[in-house]
Amino acid sequence: MKHTVQVKIPNSSPIILELDDTNSPKTVNDFIKKLPFTVNLNVWGDEIYTSESPINQTEENAKSLVQINDVAYWPTGKAICLFYGPTPIGNPGEITPASPVNVLGKIISPNKTILNSADGKSTTFISKS
Repeated sequence: MKHTVQVKIPNSSPIILELDDTNSPKTVNDFIKKLPFTVNLNVWGDEIYTSESPINQTEENAKSLVQINDVAYWPTGKAICLFYGPTPIGNPGEITPASPVNVLGKIISPNKTILNSADGKSTTFISKS
C-alpha cells in the first residue's frame, strides 16, 4: 500500500514523500501510525536526516546502499533519512548510509535544492492520504 506524506518546513516548500510498504511493511505501518510528528533536520552530504523520531523498529530488510531519492528509517538513531545523493562515506557513485536502513519509499519533490535550507530546521511530518 502506498501513502503520501508531507514534510512541512518553515519558510520552504514542503517535501512530498511516497511511502510504499512493499520492502519494510512494519516500519511503514509504524511511521503512518505515529503521524503527525515533529523532529529537527540535519544535513550530511546530500542526505537530510531527522533527530530521533517516535518510530521504534529494528532492521527490516535493511540496506547498506540506497538509491537517489530513497526515504529510509535508520534504526540505530530512530531517524528518518532522505537521500538526495551521496553521503560523506562510501565509494564514488554510491549512496551509503551511516549503517543499514529500512527503505520506506521515495522523495517525490522538491529536488535537492532543499538541502540549502533544511539544516537545523524543525519540521512536521503529516499524512496526505
